[in-house]
Amino acid sequence: MRKLVLFVFALTICSGLLAQKKDLKTENVFIITFDGLRWQELYTGADKGLITDKEYVDDTAGLKKAFWHVDPLQRRQILFPFFWSEMATKGQLYGNRDAGNLVDCKNNMWFSYPGYNEILSGFADDKRIKSNDKINNPNQTVLEFVNNQAQFKGKVAAFGSWDVFPYIVNAERSGIPVNAGFMDATGNLTEKEEFLNQLQDEIPGPWGGVRLDAFTHYFMMEYVKKNTPRLVYISYGETDDWAHDGEYDEYLHSARRTDKFIGDLWNFIQSHPQYKDKTTLLLTTDHGRGTVPKETWKHHGNKIEGGGEIWMMAIGPDTPAMGEVKQAGQLYQNQVAATAATLLGLKYVNTPEPGASIGSMFNK
Repeated sequence: MRKLVLFVFALTICSGLLAQKKDLKTENVFIITFDGLRWQELYTGADKGLITDKEYVDDTAGLKKAFWHVDPLQRRQILFPFFWSEMATKGQLYGNRDAGNLVDCKNNMWFSYPGYNEILSGFADDKRIKSNDKINNPNQTVLEFVNNQAQFKGKVAAFGSWDVFPYIVNAERSGIPVNAGFMDATGNLTEKEEFLNQLQDEIPGPWGGVRLDAFTHYFMMEYVKKNTPRLVYISYGETDDWAHDGEYDEYLHSARRTDKFIGDLWNFIQSHPQYKDKTTLLLTTDHGRGTVPKETWKHHGNKIEGGGEIWMMAIGPDTPAMGEVKQAGQLYQNQVAATAATLLGLKYVNTPEPGASIGSMFNK
């Protein structure tokens, strides 16, 4: 009997079963990333120095009419109506550095693959993840960890606009379904998925390795409606690519579209019996962008001041409605993975040790 007890104890440790008595309402988690969106736009709206600069904007008068207000609180509401209505009243927002609330990358690279690895694995790996090359991630992500638990097997999925995500998630090893880049939906297709597959071939988008976010969003929505996964990762990518192209007008338009996509997802969640009042959204970004000199807004990386400055949000049944957190504090990108696992009732273990879960996001 003693051997049996020891065996069960060891099995529990190794398999990452319940971290604590599950007294949380959350049963599903969506981790959402917004590639390269600056905290400055999130908290103060359109940048005055960029919105009127003809080097980065084709129609400055039109863009100013669409996004400008002298009050930065009004500007951010114009740019992100869902965030500054629903998230600000029912959720939590972190990373307004003007208020002394800091969120930073732990990795020292400040570009995409290292950032996504840190978000999903829970730790920086600057020695092995030091490029955006299509190499299978040697690290286990929280997606793979959760999918390896019996109660979540086959209930994890990932969607991204960038074609490197099958490697970041290591779909080959993890077995997690990933739809990213210009991949079509497969399997028993809905009518909308068949149309999206056709349309994706006919509207390739302006970049070779990144599709337009509308495809990522609607492929994800159809999969979620059909399969009701418990843990979903979504990466919207356009903002970073428009910024690299120096198109500030498209950067703003894309940011507002993505805000709407996330709002539409939340409204669907609140209308679905499996998800309603049982689902938490965790939102963040993979890296920041430059601010000074002005042209560095197009860039990031460890040679760009501000490239490691990011933000976070959360909304769900266990997340106290704190709104914009203005108290001085410090959070890190490496805390997202453990937070997601904790919300699902799991203790996330990895090597090296992941960042701690964020207690304020789940009533602890």
